[in-house]
Amino acid sequence: MENKTLVTSMPRENEIIEVSTAMKQLGDPSRLRIFWLLCHCEESVQTIASLVDMSSPAVSHHLRLLKAGNLIRCRRNGKEMYYTASDNEIAQALHHMIEQLGKITCPEE
Repeated sequence: MENKTLVTSMPRENEIIEVSTAMKQLGDPSRLRIFWLLCHCEESVQTIASLVDMSSPAVSHHLRLLKAGNLIRCRRNGKEMYYTASDNEIAQALHHMIEQLGKITCPEE
């Protein structure tokens, strides 16, 4: 591909920042587990904490970061907040990537 074509096809800076921010959020194993879980269900902080064997404050911290990265969304039901994966292209693509990469195994020697 020639340089001119490459430059005109290059993503805009704000697009790169959005993807980079989302990928940074999933660089933490705990957030990755929580995000993967929320790609498959909607849960409260207490239920998530129980499922991933973490304290509620720790889960809340990770949820705030995932929400700031626009990877999850929440809704209130009475006093309880429920979280699930965002319905956007980046969240869906990252979920697909996690599923694909999770199938990779090291070859036997």
